[in-house]
Amino acid sequence: MVRNNELKTLIDLFLGIKNREEMEDFLLGILTPKELEEIPMRLSIVKMLKAGTPQHEIAEKLGVGIATVTRGSKELQKGRFKGV
Repeated sequence: MVRNNELKTLIDLFLGIKNREEMEDFLLGILTPKELEEIPMRLSIVKMLKAGTPQHEIAEKLGVGIATVTRGSKELQKGRFKGV
């Protein structure tokens, strides 16, 4: 688990980014190529879940495991992703 101060620092960095170009530069610098694929995929999962798409359909359409989709579903049940 990320230490609390490190998470706060990361959040502050995100909040300080002024535009799309700065954000892209930051993300390209901090994330691996695999993470750059996985994170947008997780966002797609959340959007599809919120739209009412069945979990097995999401897994099939996006080519991910059902466990990945279920994890997103559990986070939604906790009340996360209100802004998505």
